[in-house]
Amino acid sequence: MTKHFDVIIVGGGAAGLTAAAYATRAGLSVGLFEQQARLGGLVQTVEKDGFRFDMGLRAIENAGIVLPMLDELGIPLDYVPSKVSLGIEDRIIHLQSRESLAEYRTLLLHFYPEQEASIEKIMYLIQRIMRNMDVLYGIDNPLFKDPLRDRRYLFKTLLPWMFKFLVTIGRINRMNGPVEDLLEQITDDPSLRSIIGQHFFKGTPAFFAMSYFSVYLDYLYPIGGTAALSESLVSYIRERQVAVHTQTAISHVDPDTRLVIDDKGSSWTYGRLIWCADQKALYRSIDFNAIKDASVRGSVEARWRELEGHSGSDSVLSFFMAVDEDPDSFGAIANGHLFYTPDAHGLQEMHTTKLSALLQAYDNKPISKEAVRKFLQEYFERTTYEVSIPALKDPAMAPPGKTGLIVSCLFDYMLTRRVHEAGWYEEFETLCADMIIKVLSDSLYPNLDQRVISWFTSTPLSIERQTRNSDGAITGWAFSSSEMPVVTKMQQVARSVITPVPGILQAGQWTYSPAGLPMALLTGKLAANRAKKGLRKR
Repeated sequence: MTKHFDVIIVGGGAAGLTAAAYATRAGLSVGLFEQQARLGGLVQTVEKDGFRFDMGLRAIENAGIVLPMLDELGIPLDYVPSKVSLGIEDRIIHLQSRESLAEYRTLLLHFYPEQEASIEKIMYLIQRIMRNMDVLYGIDNPLFKDPLRDRRYLFKTLLPWMFKFLVTIGRINRMNGPVEDLLEQITDDPSLRSIIGQHFFKGTPAFFAMSYFSVYLDYLYPIGGTAALSESLVSYIRERQVAVHTQTAISHVDPDTRLVIDDKGSSWTYGRLIWCADQKALYRSIDFNAIKDASVRGSVEARWRELEGHSGSDSVLSFFMAVDEDPDSFGAIANGHLFYTPDAHGLQEMHTTKLSALLQAYDNKPISKEAVRKFLQEYFERTTYEVSIPALKDPAMAPPGKTGLIVSCLFDYMLTRRVHEAGWYEEFETLCADMIIKVLSDSLYPNLDQRVISWFTSTPLSIERQTRNSDGAITGWAFSSSEMPVVTKMQQVARSVITPVPGILQAGQWTYSPAGLPMALLTGKLAANRAKKGLRKR
């Protein structure tokens, strides 16, 4: 007999766990399906030889969403501030507060003294955006409050904020163009443009990118690793009898009969389906010809054609090291969360024109080891690294006297795939590891190469295999598309969870852009709320 759930959720990442939490909190029967053995998606922490490494997020941005959500659900989470440092070549500053912006200005002036006027414009822009961020996240997100029951909150907090929000959101929407275009308007120095722009995915909306200084001051680190957040949500839904099916991929969805079939042939029916995985996978699982309503079939097919032409965002290469050195040695250099560029010239055309030329040169033949090696040598010497040292935030994250380092940089999925197709992927991983260790040993951490005990990597292909996300993406759709196929305006976020398929909602990083953990949680709750209302009407 086919089992029925009020709500079936596909995808056990942050959005899926949040949707499950709110759906079961509403008294609905919930089935959660995740293709991997573990829940949590990109919010994972793994242990290896006594070292604990965060596999996805290095820290959590509250954004007026994460902590209010946990508070509403009654979920405790111990955390500490994840203090950030910024570094270029031999100079590193430590961000303490907004006053640290003056140190950032001095840092940029040291390397680009002839660009003082441009740097002043950048500082002014950051300050202006920080004021807008104060409004945007000035109160806990109203979705996690009940203003109709708390009239004092409604009149004293929410309504005055709403007026400021509407004015601010207009300013934000006017800065929706690519950050590269904005920086070109400010400065003609390609190095200065690179040193700021290469922190972000290509084509990142200007406002979202230039709010980075505010974001760095908002980072939190859960005790026990970032997975403490997903683990707390997992405990919540298990305690409330959510039926969790791991290592189970949904391969077929029939919207007319509201039936799903997994990769083992088992089937379930649903009242509402919330898809929290790759959106392309949803439309691949639907037999369009089985949809009887011609109008609905046309809408669903049109949506699939729209998504089919879009790619996932840039991806990330991560390098995990177990190091035989005390965390204090690293703490004397920088905080436990560091953004570091070893060369003030920056990438410039490395990750755009030069990368495209490399891929095109080997479009119809196996990519050359020597050509890739030459490209990587320059790329790793000039890219920006995100360095996370969990033991500086929570000493229990590494054995006494030893340190785990996580070093990441933006990386191209297609280059990694071409290497894999050419048959030397493992050699490529070792090559990347050796080069990154050398760059950091020659610059940030002297003698690091002599203290590495063990290492492993995560490439864009690793992310694709783990999550089945298109193009190994970690933030949904690529910003480089001429038109984003999802909602991009905060005032329209409630619409982001709607699909053209009757009875099916969506949530997660493929649902709203720019994506991230806070928006995954927010869309998860929005989808659960809409599912609850729809089932009540039905």
